[in-house]
Amino acid sequence: MLDIATRMWNHKWKIDPIVRSLIDTDFYKLLMCQSIHRHRPDTIVTFSLINRSRDVRLADLVDEDELREQLDHIRGLSLSRGESTWLRGNMFYGKRQMFRPDFMEWLEALRLPPYHLEKRDGQYELTFEGRWPEVMLWEIPALSVLMELRSRAVLNRMGQFEMKVLYARALTKLWQKIERLRGVEGLRIADFGTRRRHSYLWQDQSVQAMIEGLGPKFIGTSNCLIAMRRDIEAIGTNAHELPMVYSALARDDAELAQAPYQVLADWQDEHDGNLRIILPDTFGTRNFLDRAPEWLASWTGIRIDSGAPEDGAEAAIAWWQRMGEDPRDKLIIFSDGLDVERIESLADRFRGRARVSFGWGTLLTNDFRGLAPGDGLAPFSLVCKAVAADGRPTVKLSDNPNKAMGPADEIARYKRVFGVGDQVAEAVVV
Repeated sequence: MLDIATRMWNHKWKIDPIVRSLIDTDFYKLLMCQSIHRHRPDTIVTFSLINRSRDVRLADLVDEDELREQLDHIRGLSLSRGESTWLRGNMFYGKRQMFRPDFMEWLEALRLPPYHLEKRDGQYELTFEGRWPEVMLWEIPALSVLMELRSRAVLNRMGQFEMKVLYARALTKLWQKIERLRGVEGLRIADFGTRRRHSYLWQDQSVQAMIEGLGPKFIGTSNCLIAMRRDIEAIGTNAHELPMVYSALARDDAELAQAPYQVLADWQDEHDGNLRIILPDTFGTRNFLDRAPEWLASWTGIRIDSGAPEDGAEAAIAWWQRMGEDPRDKLIIFSDGLDVERIESLADRFRGRARVSFGWGTLLTNDFRGLAPGDGLAPFSLVCKAVAADGRPTVKLSDNPNKAMGPADEIARYKRVFGVGDQVAEAVVV
């Protein structure tokens, strides 16, 4: 096993660039990219970095020249022959040739478009604008770079022995979590921790620990590069980005109301089986399900990613029952702010009522809470979101109003169109 403390102490970034590959990204980004490449290739989209944890002043911690060097390095990346062969020939979700030849030819020639970077009020304003299929692939690398540069900035203030102790404690903490999860009956859990990881090396080591500690209960990782190198399943379906952009492009309220379902109609054209997972909370779960077309009830399952997860899962079960479907045959994927205690409680509550799976994110790959002086390595909430499409602002309402984004007048319009009433604010864990 890698001596991560020594590697971090001695690293030179030319040996350990933060983003090592164009497929050092989440699998769902590539799946969505293929769909967008087919259906909306010329839409111009703007992505922007958003730090929800304003007390973490990234521009004061992270050197701008180093940040630019890492971002410029990413712009020079392209698929290697081995990576292309893996994407073209590997079996994903039981299907060979998941990625179409025309999409692969495009991806093999791709270099990521330019970025725009400024400092303002202790934060970085980092934006990307271009054709949607190209610019969307900046999201995960941009987050990975900022998260790891912040980690390196804190680690640079530590001595070598102190760093060894830090990682020994972090490994112990991780292993204690895994030991608890061994006792969860019927557990199915995947690594969803790329976007806000402590570092690439730590995410890879966390996956190693899950493989050894959980055996078949660990079903894979969202990270394509780690999945390829560790020969495990790549996990992922779709994300809020799709309904946010489709909705921004709607010409009137009637088109807006139908946009989230058009997203899934386009998705259904390409995917079946376990890739047919509904993500309903972009503009509110309950109203999404109340207005959903009948054909969606036959889909494999649903992902719960905001609000109280118990409420979202209960709403899904009630909807399936109303639609004449047996919830016990359906898959519920929990993926928001998970840690061991919540995984245990959700598994207990829904066991036997539905098939349950977990996408464990930041508190798997970046739980250094209480381990560094001043808690300087505690995870924080950093996102990179589509904020405009063809010049029109995007909106996200979420089941948690603390995750809402967009101009106030557009938020009010979306609430009216989608029938979103009072919501209960939940703390944004990470």
